[in-house]
Amino acid sequence: MPRHAADRFALTTLAAAALSVAASPLWAQDTATTTPDQPADTVESIVVTGTRASLAKSLELKRNASRVQDSISATELGRFPDDNVADSLSHITGVAISRTAGGEGLKVSVRGLGPGYSLVTLNNRILATDDAGRDFAFDVLPADVIGGADVVKSAQASLTEGAIGGLVNLRSAHPFDEPGRHALVRAETDYNTMSRLSGNKLSAVYSDTFADNTMGLLIGAVLAHRKVRTDNAGYTYFRGIDLNGDGTMSDADLDLAGTCCMTFGSIMEDKKRTAVSAAFEWRPSPDMKMVLDGLYTRLDSPQVGYNQAYFPNWVDGRWSDMQVTNGVVTAMTVKDLVPEIANITTDRVVDTTQFGWNGSWQATPDLVLTGDAYQSTSTRLGGGKDTYVVAQLAGHTTGYWANTGQMLPHIRVQLEDGRDLATALAAGQLGDANFGPHYVGLHGDDVHDTINGASAGGRWAIDSGIFDQLHFGWAGTDRTKKRDYFENDFTNGSVQYSGSESTTFASMGAHVAQRSFTLPNFMPGAGSGFPTSFVAFDVPAYLDALKKLDGQPNPNGGVFDYRKTLPVLNPVQSYRVKEKTDAAYLQLDLAGEQWSGDVGVRLVHTRTQSSSAYNQIISITPPPPNDPTGAYFVEYSPAVPIDVGGSYTKALPAANFLYHLNKTLQMRLGVAETIARPSVDQLAPTRTDGASWGADVIWISGDPHLKPYTAWQQDLSLEWYYAPKSALNGAVFAKQIKNFITATAEENVDIGVPGHLFTIVSPINGDKATVLGFELGWQHLMDNGFGIRAQYTYNKTRSWVDGELVGELEGVAPASSSLGLIYEKGPVSLNLSADYTSPYTVTSGTELGVPSKAKAVTWVTAQAAYEFTGGFKLTLEGRNLTNAQERTDLGRRDLPYSYNAYGRSFTLGASLKF
Repeated sequence: MPRHAADRFALTTLAAAALSVAASPLWAQDTATTTPDQPADTVESIVVTGTRASLAKSLELKRNASRVQDSISATELGRFPDDNVADSLSHITGVAISRTAGGEGLKVSVRGLGPGYSLVTLNNRILATDDAGRDFAFDVLPADVIGGADVVKSAQASLTEGAIGGLVNLRSAHPFDEPGRHALVRAETDYNTMSRLSGNKLSAVYSDTFADNTMGLLIGAVLAHRKVRTDNAGYTYFRGIDLNGDGTMSDADLDLAGTCCMTFGSIMEDKKRTAVSAAFEWRPSPDMKMVLDGLYTRLDSPQVGYNQAYFPNWVDGRWSDMQVTNGVVTAMTVKDLVPEIANITTDRVVDTTQFGWNGSWQATPDLVLTGDAYQSTSTRLGGGKDTYVVAQLAGHTTGYWANTGQMLPHIRVQLEDGRDLATALAAGQLGDANFGPHYVGLHGDDVHDTINGASAGGRWAIDSGIFDQLHFGWAGTDRTKKRDYFENDFTNGSVQYSGSESTTFASMGAHVAQRSFTLPNFMPGAGSGFPTSFVAFDVPAYLDALKKLDGQPNPNGGVFDYRKTLPVLNPVQSYRVKEKTDAAYLQLDLAGEQWSGDVGVRLVHTRTQSSSAYNQIISITPPPPNDPTGAYFVEYSPAVPIDVGGSYTKALPAANFLYHLNKTLQMRLGVAETIARPSVDQLAPTRTDGASWGADVIWISGDPHLKPYTAWQQDLSLEWYYAPKSALNGAVFAKQIKNFITATAEENVDIGVPGHLFTIVSPINGDKATVLGFELGWQHLMDNGFGIRAQYTYNKTRSWVDGELVGELEGVAPASSSLGLIYEKGPVSLNLSADYTSPYTVTSGTELGVPSKAKAVTWVTAQAAYEFTGGFKLTLEGRNLTNAQERTDLGRRDLPYSYNAYGRSFTLGASLKF
């Protein structure tokens, strides 16, 4: 559905829903809903369970919150609404998610602003992450250990700072959430129709309160094993083609675009997850409460990618029979379109922990004191364990290329002996006698993220006139993030075998090409007419074969030396960042007969210390003539350490106001100044370059002097709780952002390398950006078991850099919506959800100088459950039922950019409550 049509559809749906409610008898049922000043005995008692209870509790949390907030709660002990926390959050108004291998929710965006504008906490404590920056990856966290989540969209002085889009606070379950003894055991198995791969999960939770209800203990555990497949593709482009071959580049030739490189294939992930959570709560007296809680998760998800890569990059005399459409070469015959077959492995084992203590004490009738201390860690030890090995076909080939307007072009490659590549691969006719060594990349990083946090505060009841109570306190965090990157690119060890493709594995006496295979249902909807078979390599045998070349002449000069192939620490891409933050706050709560509010300020002081290293490119040597797609040899100077510090202090005022227009209608106002800190890796002075591949580009990844984003934001919302457990709400919001981080490019820079001028791409603080948007939300639960929830969010962004309007903010979806239908009565529960994200700009700068655009995506899930007597329940779930794929292009169908397909997944589960 086109973007504008989809937006109109979402608005029309919600408008119709609102009119249908207004016309129904439920309009007059305001006596069935409570307000803070309404006696509880006037409430009509309707008992709900499962999904309906979860929705009702979430709505109650929203209604009683002192700020603009949406929530989601577990449907029962140890059971979140979806298998992934991020997937559940995508049902919340204003929330959209990105996905990882297998289609699982990975990161969260709030009100269109990307993950870098948000903050994720667990029990109000910042979670460490193995991500290079601050973005929390939800795939490390099984949903079974979460009891609820709040998405806070306005700000309060007493809340942790660091979010402009929204603060996502996850809540773990505690024993006094449901007093008494409870237990649940659940087993699941799943199957994906695209990949034909399956998985299973076992989870259990036990909760008990004892010692005259003064103590409670909750323990949960999860064991999951899931095999997933993701089909993907990606492109890069270039400009400048001598179309008529006259040796002269006209202005039109310089502007002519063509495909540089294209890769497609599939990622296989063997995902294992283990998690244990526990909470012990002690209430020694009515005035005191203490909680000890902890979480440990391990994600062990090794990946193997099987790829084909094509480098049709134009050089004089290589292309013929060219066809041009609107300034792009869309079809041509390519001399020596040599396919590369790559096997890519990623070793990702992530250990994440959070342990903490929290206490509160009613010191006097008017004074409550609180304290909290915690540590969160995330560790991934993958240094040098990842491989990117490429084998190249021996002999000369001829390629025929034609863009189709779909994700993949028609590709036909004729081998030197006249055979067709796709046919030979599918028949298993290509092996060690046809492939030889090419690129051998060995890399990977070790990441350690440690966060120590503590807070102390209190709440003093004033209860005088409009003054209700005063919140005061201090909070501090000490974060250290280390990344050690190991690789063999910068030593040229990965490319020393390029140019020796006439040497085959068979001639080396090695058995490397184990088998060829064709994947079922490969690249759905991506096009047709391309090779769809792959070759699996024995990587250890590949490396053993390279050792046998030691001492032999290298066509690129010198002799082969396997020791150079081994990965070593690259100090230029490694970093240490230490960040210490202290915050003090005062917040005064106010209240009147029909209103309440708060006003306060949070004073934040942050100190950073960043260290890395810098080296200089000394010389660049092009590949030999017989290796037109090979790598350049680059000589670097020794690395010199860099250590830079910085600090900043911010005063962040905030005010919120809630007015009860009547018993069912309330209005909220919120105004605040907020900040979002630069990503941790953006504070590290690391860099990479494209010299190994002939690109005179240096990418500077970080700058310790980058300022935090700041924003003034305003919220106005109206909430109508027109019936029990039902509501219609709308909100408008605005943000004026300063110092958002973007990239700038300085061209033709002489860094002292003979014959080369470089483009330097580096991060900078942009001038300003504005966000203006609105939200609509509706939830309606009927007594007959049916229910509906719907939400729509729209925002418009603009950004300025160096005084010029540059367009939309990157990574901001202008619109998102969600529609859910439920039926739950007696033992039967049914749930259908559709979550929509509109097209948006992924990045404003690409190699063609035009933005890359993401296509709209609608993700559909469904659940059906039946609960038997005795607490036994069977559940069937389906995810991505429409078989949606994620796609980006450069604004034209014939300029595709990226593609991901996950397939449909189904899960059968059985649970037993005790």
